[in-house]
Order: sequence, then C-alpha cells, then structure tokens
Amino acid sequence: MAKFAEQRVGVLVDIQNLYYSARVLYGKKVNFKNVLLAATEERKLIRAIAYGIKTIEATEEKFFEALEKSGYEVKTKDLQIFPDGSKKGDWDVGIAVDAIKMAAKLDVVVIVSGDGDYVSLVEYIQSTYGCRVEAIAFAESASQKLVDQVDDFINLSENKKRFLIG
Repeated sequence: MAKFAEQRVGVLVDIQNLYYSARVLYGKKVNFKNVLLAATEERKLIRAIAYGIKTIEATEEKFFEALEKSGYEVKTKDLQIFPDGSKKGDWDVGIAVDAIKMAAKLDVVVIVSGDGDYVSLVEYIQSTYGCRVEAIAFAESASQKLVDQVDDFINLSENKKRFLIG
C-alpha cells in the first residue's frame, strides 16, 4: 500500500534507542526534526511523541525543548538507579500502551526504534486495528524480526547527511 496524503499518522520515538545507535555506529547525533519529516512524508500528522529519560544532572533539558520546537510532544521519566548501582531507563511499555491507545484513531503508526521487543506490538496493531505500522531506525542496530514484520522500514543509515548531525 502506498503512502497517501489523507493517511493519519502517529509517530512514537524511542529517543534512547536512536541516540545510542547513532553514537555507537557513527559518533554523531540524530536530526530528530528530519526523522519526523520522513515519518510523516506529506501525510497528516496527528501526534508525535518523543520518549526520553531524565538524568540527575538534567543536561537534556535544552534537547527536550528543541524536540518540542520540532513538533514533538515530549514525555520524560527519571532514570532509575538501583542500590547496586545499576541503572534502568526505558519506555518500551509506555510506547506500547500509547501506540495501542492511538491506533484506533490512526491509519499509520510509526515506531522510531529498532528494538525487537516491539514485534508483538506491531503484530497486534496490524491485526486488531488494520493499521499500517512502519519503523524507522538504523538497520545495523535494528532487529531483523521487526524489519520483517512492519509494513515499511526506513533505514536512517541510507541517508546519513539527512538524519545525522555532527
């Protein structure tokens, strides 16, 4: 199925997944504004949510503000630090819940992450709501099962000039 201008699109961005992939693979940062433009591609953007983790140092505040100026709603939560010193900060469940809540009002759900944990979510949205589900990520760090399950996959590595900064 082709992309049509009347398609209603929701974009859900796992900031950590993209940030660390770009840093590890290329030593660069992601141009999240261009990612949003690629995700919508002239279609009707209904909602774009970027999910981030706040650290104790709070160095990411300006970054979150820039995301809001680029058209994203930003949801954040604090980094969890456990007594043994280990840290955890992910939004997988929050992204999944929002995707399911939004799917009934959308034609296309775009997951900006290469995380294979989303395969079950993709299958559920496709079969329950009949939505197209697309993914955007760096192919080198994306789960092949996710790539195979989605209706369309945009590999950010194919256009580094557009999607990377620095």
